[in-house]
Amino acid sequence: MTTPIPPDTPTWNLAPGEPIERKKLHEDFGGRTQGGIGPSSRTPNVFVFTDPIAGEKHGYFDGWMPDGLFHYSGEGQYGDQRMISGNASILNHKQEGRALRVFQGARGTVTYLGEFEVYDKDPWYEADAPETGGGPPRKVIVFRLKPLDTSPQPPQTKLARLLAAASRTDAEERVQELPLEQQLTERSFVNPAQEPYEAERKEASLVQALADYLRGKGHTISRHQILPKGETRPLFTDLYDEKLDLLVEAKGSVTRENVRMAIGQLADYGRFLPSATRAILLPTKPRADLLALAHSQNIVTIWPAKNGYDTSGSDLPL
Repeated sequence: MTTPIPPDTPTWNLAPGEPIERKKLHEDFGGRTQGGIGPSSRTPNVFVFTDPIAGEKHGYFDGWMPDGLFHYSGEGQYGDQRMISGNASILNHKQEGRALRVFQGARGTVTYLGEFEVYDKDPWYEADAPETGGGPPRKVIVFRLKPLDTSPQPPQTKLARLLAAASRTDAEERVQELPLEQQLTERSFVNPAQEPYEAERKEASLVQALADYLRGKGHTISRHQILPKGETRPLFTDLYDEKLDLLVEAKGSVTRENVRMAIGQLADYGRFLPSATRAILLPTKPRADLLALAHSQNIVTIWPAKNGYDTSGSDLPL
């Protein structure tokens, strides 16, 4: 349905790159005075506000992506986002006869980035981000917006730069080898503001100790960044031993929950490294049933021992 235009609608007079007080913008053209998405009932506009610095801290990587489109995270602070309210106003702006106008900044003086439209071929996708206040990860809507009166800009966010680098390979499922010391984690692209858990610090210490041990035996150690086809958030393995073709996932404590989680992660990563032996690195030897659980999935376990490391796999001497 097309939104009727009132006869006294003011003429749009902002050009891309021009600043304006958000209060003044809404006085002239209507729309919500707060929040990220502001459809106007007085003029045929939907206003979108993005704060990339604040957003990136909370897992929202709004901005120009390597596809030449502007990616914008939808609204909804708790639970899975739904295609209602402001999100629906973005998706349906063309059918409703509204211009989609994007601004950088959310308060005070904001900068007009230009007029956009949702990308016809694939207007939105789903990604993971935490709830407001550092809550659990949930599904968020990310719109692909095509510029109408401005040119695409180079990728600037951490995620956009990573995707740009990954897109330079022709592999369908892009797998890149990384130095072990490159401390990127999946949390870095889902909930960057969250401080590392104590368990994560223990895992990092376990991985480094095993890497030092294996390097001392002349092995080449690395890790992998994996970007599955159609996904926009990368995966990162903990450790890979090239000589042994060994894929390792570390956990900081020997609990059933951790073993189960490691099995799932190895199943995920192992799709892209199918020949690798899969192993869980733990701080101590797990109890018998957890060993049996890992073995049932063709996964060996590794733990520190007096003279180096013990394993549950007789064909994997360390």
